Amino acid sequence: MSTTQHLQDFVTQVRRDILRQVHQVNSGHPGGSLGCAEYFSVLYQDVMEYSVDFDMDGKNEDLFFLSNGHISPVFYSVLSRSGFFPVEELNTFRKIDSRLQGHPTTHEGLPGIRIASGSLGQGMSVAIGAAQTKKLNKDTHLIYSLHGDGELQEGQNWEAILYAGSKGVDNLIATIDYNKKQIDGATDDVLPLGNLKKKFEAFDWKVIELKAGNDITAIKEALEKAKGLTGKKQPVVILMETEMGNGVDFMMGTHAWHGKAPNDEQLEKALSQNLETLGDY
Repeated sequence: MSTTQHLQDFVTQVRRDILRQVHQVNSGHPGGSLGCAEYFSVLYQDVMEYSVDFDMDGKNEDLFFLSNGHISPVFYSVLSRSGFFPVEELNTFRKIDSRLQGHPTTHEGLPGIRIASGSLGQGMSVAIGAAQTKKLNKDTHLIYSLHGDGELQEGQNWEAILYAGSKGVDNLIATIDYNKKQIDGATDDVLPLGNLKKKFEAFDWKVIELKAGNDITAIKEALEKAKGLTGKKQPVVILMETEMGNGVDFMMGTHAWHGKAPNDEQLEKALSQNLETLGDY
């Protein structure tokens, strides 16, 4: 178990990694990445059981699937700082022939990446399939997945959600990054999602509402509660309310930084709000 101070230091460094990755190529998605830095840090540093000796089968370990693949900067940062590949490789983000493409890919052979997730709406189906594979193999480990709230506007999600509930896929913990923003504005303005809690419950899921989705302690408690609900004939979903751009004051409260990189001056301002903790690459 990691201490709260270690996790906070880890989160701060992850924020720096995110900002520097997108800045150096003037491309990428900092907003959602920053909003999920705490979630990824707690998941990989405190909750999941996994091996950094990566293989695609992932037998006898917990598995994670990122569905909203555009927030790859946070995923790459946490994977590297958790020991899957050298931190220095973050320097290659979105560059030609890099293993760290803008959306995660599998053909490059990057440790920690099990699916290509550039097309939104597909991760739920993959996670459910992986969870059922665990069952067939009598593997008691869990499947974790992360999805954007705007991503739930894709219809494939709801077929998969219906399937998981009806089939009692109870070794799956899906989390929704519920920041209520997407690339074109507020989700309520683009295509309202309605009452997600009631919708998931209607599809026979157990629902945990996490109001403080950028609070390390609250995230730990929600994930531990979710683990306690597994094995009871229902899949589990955490509705995690986050702030897009969290930790950088001028990126918070707006969708404008969904897919925009900071310039030199903005980078320095953002880094000054997140002082180095574990060592830059």
